[in-house]
Amino acid sequence: MRRILFDSPLSRAGYLYATAFGLVWGSIWSTGRVEKRSGLFVFRGMPPWTFGRGGSCVGGCYLTDQNVTANVLDHEAVHKRQWQRFGLVFPLLYAVAGRNPLKNRFEIEAGLKKGGYIR
Repeated sequence: MRRILFDSPLSRAGYLYATAFGLVWGSIWSTGRVEKRSGLFVFRGMPPWTFGRGGSCVGGCYLTDQNVTANVLDHEAVHKRQWQRFGLVFPLLYAVAGRNPLKNRFEIEAGLKKGGYIR
């Protein structure tokens, strides 16, 4: 079952779908500069209600207001890889891992310090 869901053509399709959604969502709501950095399409100037916490990775897109330091982008690039690995199952797995970033395995893997969760 893991071979079908994770790091598979199915998860790749889910990642591409999520990226397409992120591109559309970012294009609609971004009022800032849009650029490609750290392998991500970075949409700045997003209204706060269009993303979670300091920013959200949706597929290969990072949606934020202005939270674009090199460390944060490195952190979000790990989330991009998680999207590639798990596809559309990723949001469900992330939700099950919990909202507390200090205990969420996906945030821990992406780097709590780079994500700005610890000093």
